[in-house]
Amino acid sequence: MQQFLLVFHVFLSVGIIGLVLIQRGKGADAGAALGGGSSGSVFGSQGSANFLSTATAVLATGFFVVSLTLAYLAANREQATSVVNGSVVTAPAVTPAPVSDIPAAAEDVTTTSDVPAAE
Repeated sequence: MQQFLLVFHVFLSVGIIGLVLIQRGKGADAGAALGGGSSGSVFGSQGSANFLSTATAVLATGFFVVSLTLAYLAANREQATSVVNGSVVTAPAVTPAPVSDIPAAAEDVTTTSDVPAAE
């Protein structure tokens, strides 16, 4: 569903860009009024401007709705579960060694040397 909306969103944006580039500015109306040749078009002298403006408004509304829908879907999607997160391995409990197993430190350490003492 989300991939379909993303593709539709791209088509809407390309359509809006195309319609905006096709439309003429307000300065082009003066040339049409003086016989610019657009009165013989399929939509008439003002028909193409109204049609293009209406089509742009419809595509812009669709773009806005699809943008809000995609934002809602992105905010409310379920978190992806990972195989690593799903299999939690617990380490075996380590118990400390009893105190009696620890060797006691030698308090009386005498050093013996093979070297005879100097006389």
